[in-house]
Amino acid sequence: MSDKSESTQGAGRNTSRRDLFKNTAILAAAATVPNVVVAAADPAPQNAAAAPATAAPTNATAPVNVALPDGKKDLIVLGDRPLVAETPVHLLDPDLTPLEHFFIRNNGNPPELENTSDETWKITIDGEVETPLTLSIADLKRDFQVVKRRLVIECAGNGRKFYNPPASGSQWTFGGVGCAEFTGVRLKDVLNKAKVKPSAVYTGHYGADTHLSGNPEKTAISRGVPIAKAMDENNLIVWEMNGEPLPMMNGFPLRLIVPGWPGSVSEKWLTRIWVRDKIHDGEKMGGKSYRMPAYPVAPGVELPDEDMAIIGSLPVKSLITFPQTGAKIPRGEKIKIRGHAWSSEIDVDKVDVSIDFGQTWIAAKLEPLPNKYAWQRFSAELSPPMAGYYEVWARATDKSGNSQPPVTPGWNSHGYVNNMQHRIAVFVL
Repeated sequence: MSDKSESTQGAGRNTSRRDLFKNTAILAAAATVPNVVVAAADPAPQNAAAAPATAAPTNATAPVNVALPDGKKDLIVLGDRPLVAETPVHLLDPDLTPLEHFFIRNNGNPPELENTSDETWKITIDGEVETPLTLSIADLKRDFQVVKRRLVIECAGNGRKFYNPPASGSQWTFGGVGCAEFTGVRLKDVLNKAKVKPSAVYTGHYGADTHLSGNPEKTAISRGVPIAKAMDENNLIVWEMNGEPLPMMNGFPLRLIVPGWPGSVSEKWLTRIWVRDKIHDGEKMGGKSYRMPAYPVAPGVELPDEDMAIIGSLPVKSLITFPQTGAKIPRGEKIKIRGHAWSSEIDVDKVDVSIDFGQTWIAAKLEPLPNKYAWQRFSAELSPPMAGYYEVWARATDKSGNSQPPVTPGWNSHGYVNNMQHRIAVFVL
């Protein structure tokens, strides 16, 4: 049979029956591609819900069917006590994460709020200071310079799901992060007004949330940072996100933002900053909470508490936010991608992307940094050589040369600080 008789007319060109069968197979695969990418033991994109039963420890939370609070939508609930919910990666595409899509991470019960007006909600600055302060939100707005900053907040456990052996805790994939424009005053300015003593070593942060047990004598969470980090001019005490009042689940009416470090130090429902003469010993500062092994360990190895180090600056990271994984691209068209990259004290230097499983890399266009600790838009156009299945990988590098690894780095029992390369699946038809 001739090639001509083997062909069928379509889309303004001749398509061979072999191509038709191939495209049908690609479409069938595309119809089942999941929307979450996993790496490490199994680097291929797949549905998190379809992972083997052994992929999560018995004490880890899993997606649950719980109604989202007012003002939130489309989030994936990972646990309801406390409430934890992540953002699907494609919903992180805007430069500023919409409030309705900003992730939720609680350690206790949100407070039952009363007297939240600018005049009645107050915070205390005390401890190793010459002049202890009690300030209302109205005082903050009147007595200090009000500033706006685009800042990334990220849970230290973002990416926990991909550790092997499995790590305990909420099984975050990639959506425990967001970038918003915050309005508030510099923490540094408030501390300077209180006149921090030379004896100051650390801060301790307190909020109005309550312990899950309901015991008023217990604290849900109280973490802090070294004084040197507290004095970073980019730390803010804020009352607005994206020009609107803080959402309840993100700390209304007042919260602390300490960018570049685990989101757990950015206390929500802020009521007190205690300046200490030693490392803060509040709830979730000790044991293995928000701590990493002080030296590399083999997967599955548990260390004594004294060999654990407090997590500080988070590593360089990036996400592909467009297209959504599983996208179908017509043959002959370029794959247009975009996403965000961010880091902590060391700025992002470049982002590279690959469509051949990391064998070769292409430099993406990186937009200027809006301000310190914001994320940066990157984009690229990729030319697939033929029809078929492709994975788009992204790799950010900071200005000290630190790059994202292709697999989960540095195993730890709580699955912290995973900055592995993000990847999505696309089908060229």
